[in-house]
Amino acid sequence: MQTTFRIIDEDGIHARPATALVNTATKFKGTEAFAEAKGKKVTLKSILGVLSLGLEAGDTLTLITEGSEEAEALSALQEIMVKEGLGEVHE
Repeated sequence: MQTTFRIIDEDGIHARPATALVNTATKFKGTEAFAEAKGKKVTLKSILGVLSLGLEAGDTLTLITEGSEEAEALSALQEIMVKEGLGEVHE
């Protein structure tokens, strides 16, 4: 499953929100979670991976989940993106 967001936080995705995404992804043991942007795909379970994407305001980010709890994981990650004011769903 996947959802694409447009980054709206003027600071982009920096350490604090990246940590929130990683902590959320890590809760779902039976599910792999990835972030894809700028032609690069990284695991969402690594803070360095997420930060290496260098996401800035206006960039698009696709969150991808695969596994036994993929729907729950994607929903939780989407909630972090919206609640933290990081991004909005981009069709």
